[in-house]
Amino acid sequence: MSKMGTLYTPGDSIFHRMDGSVKIILFAAWTVTTFLFLDLRVFLVMLFVSSVMLASAQIPFRRIRVLLWFMTVFNIFNAAFILVITPVHGTELTGTNTPVINIGYNWINAETLFYVLTLSAKYLTLLPISIVFIFTTHPSQFASSLNRLGVPYKIAYAVNIAFRYIPDIQSEFRNITNSMQMRGIGFRKGEAPLLQRIKNISSIAVPLLFSSLQRIEVVSNAMELRGFGTNKRRTWYNATKPAVSDYMVAAVCIAAVALAVWLKANVLTSFWYPF
Repeated sequence: MSKMGTLYTPGDSIFHRMDGSVKIILFAAWTVTTFLFLDLRVFLVMLFVSSVMLASAQIPFRRIRVLLWFMTVFNIFNAAFILVITPVHGTELTGTNTPVINIGYNWINAETLFYVLTLSAKYLTLLPISIVFIFTTHPSQFASSLNRLGVPYKIAYAVNIAFRYIPDIQSEFRNITNSMQMRGIGFRKGEAPLLQRIKNISSIAVPLLFSSLQRIEVVSNAMELRGFGTNKRRTWYNATKPAVSDYMVAAVCIAAVALAVWLKANVLTSFWYPF
């Protein structure tokens, strides 16, 4: 968590200098393009480009390692569930069946393995651009950008508060965990059996909920005392004026989405399976 209590990491990269509304357009264009296709070739190209973007953003690895670990675990579990529950789903996409692994009640075929690989690459493609967007966009800048794109400022400010509140929840979770550990409640391996650890972690939900409700009440009272919502429009302290380069990036994003739609309709129309 940064010193400002947000996930935003200060820096001077091209993405830090980019206007917030343009970053929203970039993120939306990248997401739409990703979900249009089911083609490993497209995802490998996009993954390479997004990895270059992530490297150019100069975000410290220690800030993003938890997200990388979470996405890795998610991909592993997602792949396992697909292979166990629908071991021959790839046949529905390709029309061929090449049995590879016998799991007792069925065979996992090569088509399904390739489908799982493609789907994992699809999810990974979204990770770098998501990290760049989250860690290089200040919440206030993000809210002002949403308002500039036509989103009512009340909704934009609610999004701003939500972004700021994520690190607060993480900090409160750690404080509650430390307090319970001081009382002899185990959360780590070796401190208690697995089922007991799961039960102990779930017991954090109640104090965390009450703490969150208390914070919500404090924030809502403070906003009400300051007359939030009385005017139809408002100004933003962190509002920025888009530069020429921002307009160029926005134009490239729109052109990329148009190209992706054309490719989907005329060239890459279905699941790509090379074998």
